[in-house]
Amino acid sequence: MQYDVITLFGGIIKDYCSYSIMKRGMEKGIITVNTINPRDFTHDKHKKVDDTPYGGSSGMVLMAPPVFEAYESITKLENSEFIMLTPQGEPYNQKISIELSKKSQLILLCGRYEGFDERIRLGLKPREISLGDYILTGGELGALCIMDSVSRHLDGFLNKEESSKNDSFSDIMNGRLEHPQYTKPREYRGMKVPDVLLDGNHAEIEKFRKAQSLLRTKIRRPDLI
Repeated sequence: MQYDVITLFGGIIKDYCSYSIMKRGMEKGIITVNTINPRDFTHDKHKKVDDTPYGGSSGMVLMAPPVFEAYESITKLENSEFIMLTPQGEPYNQKISIELSKKSQLILLCGRYEGFDERIRLGLKPREISLGDYILTGGELGALCIMDSVSRHLDGFLNKEESSKNDSFSDIMNGRLEHPQYTKPREYRGMKVPDVLLDGNHAEIEKFRKAQSLLRTKIRRPDLI
């Protein structure tokens, strides 16, 4: 998977990807991460990428020309997807992350300020994705969420293939939330690990986990049932 992130703050992307499994994924050659700064495609001495909105309003709007040129500078692979991070987009979920993991390249456009010049949407026709019904200062956090969640589906990215199979929302969980997990010690501050998890009866353990998963989903996310 190749990630090309159009952002004014490439350091945010690069810093996150220098840790943990994202770093290991890059070292293994499973993912590559590039950042493209629209400021590099401006044509004035101040490298201006935003301006006041026509019609009057507060804030500044990202200009179309630097974004167009930044996008056009990227070499497109055959199976690529161009994504705009925006609160106006379709809500992101596990199903979309699996869908995107089948691509060979994701181009992620991160906004700032009061949003995008509408001609970016009209001219470049990105797929618009939202991380939820709230506002962030910029699209970088959203881009990283997509990169992290998509990468987990790539062959060899996780140390154990089973690591993601029992995640909340996964196919094996039928869209339910994950069951409770425990580790050592067996007892801590009066809280004990359920006995069923200690007796080695795998059929009973599986039955327990499924029941707990269903109960947790009913309580916390009844909309998923």
